This record gives sequence, C-alpha cells and structure tokens, in this order.
Amino acid sequence: MDLELTFVNDVMEELDNYEAHYRFLFERICDFLNLQGTFILEVNLVSEATIQEINRTYRQIDRVTDVISFAFEDEVADEIKIVKDLSLPRDLGEIFICVKRAQSQAEEYHHSFRREMSFLFVHGVLHLLGYDHMNAADEKVMFDLQDQILDPLDL
Repeated sequence: MDLELTFVNDVMEELDNYEAHYRFLFERICDFLNLQGTFILEVNLVSEATIQEINRTYRQIDRVTDVISFAFEDEVADEIKIVKDLSLPRDLGEIFICVKRAQSQAEEYHHSFRREMSFLFVHGVLHLLGYDHMNAADEKVMFDLQDQILDPLDL
C-alpha cells in the first residue's frame, strides 16, 4: 500500500503532526480491509466558517458539520467503469474536518481530541471507499468497522 497524501492545515500549526497520524490510520484501514495499491487522498483541517460554506455550497445545508468527504470515484462511476488495476493509483478524493467541531464533540463524548480527530478521519475515508450510513443496516456495518479500526488504539 502506498499513499500520496496532501495534508492542508488551515487552522492551527500545532496540528501539523496529524499528517503522520493520518498516514498511520490510513495504513491501518488498508490492512484491516485488505486493500492494496496506491491511493491519492487530500485531507483538510478547516474552520467552522469554511466547513459551513462547503456544506452550504455542495450539500445545500447551511450549518457547521464535523466532516465532509468528496469521493472522486463516485463522480466518475456513472461515466466510466472504474478499473481495479493495482498498478494505477486510486484518487479517493477529499476530506474536510472541522477542528473546532472535533474539539466540542470530544468534550461531549468524553474522549480525547485525538480520538475524535481519528474517528472523523476514519469516518471520512470509509465514505470515500464506498461505505455509508443512510439506513440502519449500512450504518451498523460502517460504525462497526470504525470501532474495530479505532478501539484497539490508545487514543
């Protein structure tokens, strides 16, 4: 597994260490799901104002949210057949994580900020890989995966 990660931190310099952590988590996801190949991914740590604007523009929901992901494979799936050739990189897409929302949710759920930032990243990556929680059955699958990936870690 190889990852070409673009990491953009528009919020706090002290969060720059999350790039290495997200690389570790992505490798863990790939190991857990037995994914191989080269992947391209962009992760953006953003403010409440930025994520609200993204939410309003692309989802027509005018409020702050914790994480938004844009799966590039979803955009081309209807137009071309996606080739699962391991020699070609898979451009998964982009994840936007609202740091302020992660801070408040960490307090609300009584766990660490690092645990919440990890959860939001894993949640976003699973969306990019095609997982969803639009119904109870899909939600159970996705949330069980998140727990199995994150729970063994000391976060």
